[in-house]
Amino acid sequence: MTRKKVKLAYITNDSARKATFKKRKKGLMKKVSELSTLCGIDACAIMYSPYESQPEVWPSAMGVQRVLSKFRKIPEMEQSKKMVNQESFLSQRIAKASEQLKKQCKDNREKEMTQLMFQNLIGKAGMHGLNMMDLNDLGWLIDQNLKEIDKRVDFLSKTSHNPQGSSSSVAATQSAMTTAMPEATPRASVGESVQTETNNNFESMQRQHWIMELMNTNPQSHVGFGGDEMMFPFGDNINVNNNALWSNAFFPWEK
Repeated sequence: MTRKKVKLAYITNDSARKATFKKRKKGLMKKVSELSTLCGIDACAIMYSPYESQPEVWPSAMGVQRVLSKFRKIPEMEQSKKMVNQESFLSQRIAKASEQLKKQCKDNREKEMTQLMFQNLIGKAGMHGLNMMDLNDLGWLIDQNLKEIDKRVDFLSKTSHNPQGSSSSVAATQSAMTTAMPEATPRASVGESVQTETNNNFESMQRQHWIMELMNTNPQSHVGFGGDEMMFPFGDNINVNNNALWSNAFFPWEK
């Protein structure tokens, strides 16, 4: 049968209170004895009660005197370091409980805002019913997540650039280098294509200039045009005879 939990309150019934005192007194003395034996410490107990004229002590009157004398030799600061009365003990318990409650409220609020953030991301909730406090808390949570993401990105970036990093980073770097190597040949081919196209355009311009020079030198030899009817797109005062850009080395048949 499960033992019933005792309510921690003053027992108003005199006989029940006296019976509880006797039972608890024996249990307290037993606990002090066990503590002294198991942990090897000097301990004593002095208990006053309205039911007896003399206080009850443990282990004995001489043992209590010895422990108290040893305690009085300790500096006052050390004596009061862990010493509490009923009021200070309750104050410490209340402060600890208040701190735990504050921490729990903060955790609950953070979980609530996290759930709200994910609901907004998947479109199950909106921001129309949020007040200023909710919006501020949600913004703070989003900022914290972004900071964590930035830290993770920086860590991965430093790891990938570290020559003594993990084997996965080295393998990823080698894979990237292997993938980049075949690009060298297409780039060279593109450069050769551009150079070839430039040379072709240059030769075309040489041919066109040679034709224009030939037509200007022999105006009467062209069928369909007279010497005075020859038309040039850039004017008719071009002195092609003084242009020494093209030599006979390019066109061996010119004299």
